[in-house]
Amino acid sequence: MATRKSFTRPVTKTSNPQPKDKQSKDWLIWAAWADRITFEDIKKETGKSESEVIKIMRSSLKPGSFRLWRKRVHTKSIKNLKKFREDRKKIRDKSYKNYL
Repeated sequence: MATRKSFTRPVTKTSNPQPKDKQSKDWLIWAAWADRITFEDIKKETGKSESEVIKIMRSSLKPGSFRLWRKRVHTKSIKNLKKFREDRKKIRDKSYKNYL
C-alpha cells in the first residue's frame, strides 16, 4: 500500500491587518481602502481632509492602484457619510413603498 503524505495547511493571517499607529501613513492608506471607514472618520483620527487623503493616495499608490481605488470610492456611497445616509434613506423609502 502507498502511504499518504501528511499535509498541513499554512496558518493564514489577516490579509490586511490594521496598522497600530493611527497617525502613520500606513494607517491612512489602510483606512482609505476600508469600506466601512468614512472620510469623516479619517478626519477625526488624523486631521486629514478628503482632498488630502486623495493626494496621499495618489503619491503612495501605483497609478493603476490609484485609479482602482478612486473608482471604488466614487461608486461606493459608504465612504462619504452624507451620501451613505441619503442612499440608506432611499432604500428604506423604496422598500416601504413595496409593502403598501
